[in-house]
Amino acid sequence: MEEQKNSRQPELSEQEQEEVEWRSAPRTEVVYEAIREEGENELKRSSAALAWDGLAAGLSMGFSLVAEGLLRSHLPDSEWRPLVAKLGYSVGFLVIVLGRQQLFTENTLTAVLPFLQRPYMHTLAQVLRLWGVVFLANVVGALVFAFVISRTELFEPHVRETFAEIGREAFVGSWPLTLLKGVFAGWLIALMVWMLPASESARFFVVIVMTYLVALGKFAHVVAGSVDTLYVVWSGGAGLSDYLAWMLPTLLGNIVGGATLVAALGHAQVAGEARKSS
Repeated sequence: MEEQKNSRQPELSEQEQEEVEWRSAPRTEVVYEAIREEGENELKRSSAALAWDGLAAGLSMGFSLVAEGLLRSHLPDSEWRPLVAKLGYSVGFLVIVLGRQQLFTENTLTAVLPFLQRPYMHTLAQVLRLWGVVFLANVVGALVFAFVISRTELFEPHVRETFAEIGREAFVGSWPLTLLKGVFAGWLIALMVWMLPASESARFFVVIVMTYLVALGKFAHVVAGSVDTLYVVWSGGAGLSDYLAWMLPTLLGNIVGGATLVAALGHAQVAGEARKSS
């Protein structure tokens, strides 16, 4: 019976067989291992290197606010305006992902996989060190960027008012709702990271589609949203306590969305396949 089944399969040359393997989607284990190995490399980096990369990412994320604000300020006030303006939100993520900078919400996936494979205190300490350094550096970069564009005349007054509108919108919502928005944002960004190893030449479009969905759904991303909200703080429209009241549930939600819904479930899937094969 097995011989009859094999006889119906087409005979392929070695070159054609290589092409079949090249065109086949990588297995889950391959994607998992690519992300885990990246996480291992990040955990080995010095705090200084992580901090500089994190600072660069925080500064780069400011261009999401700039791009969205410029688009929004030059479009008519209509129902379809957000569909176009929210595309600007993806700009900062494109710079960070394609420029290989350190973004906290990416690390909620990559750094967690090594810990799930080796759940020891030493590994947990490494993860917490990476998270702490990258998150603080991201926020400092966001704070500096927001300060510069709010306290200078780099942009016209009507554009700066649009920046403030975007920032004020981020503050809207109760603590539980902000937490839930943070979960969805962390979930989507971690899914984006999960898809990147298999996307090859489509990385550009994967980043745009996933981050555009975050923006359109008004989900809360702790770094991108920090630029928006800190702009309002620097402009005098909110206080530091308002920022912290927004940032804490957003941070927690991003961690839950990335570390639990993607990293833990992905690890469980690969671990289940390993047990099945053994």
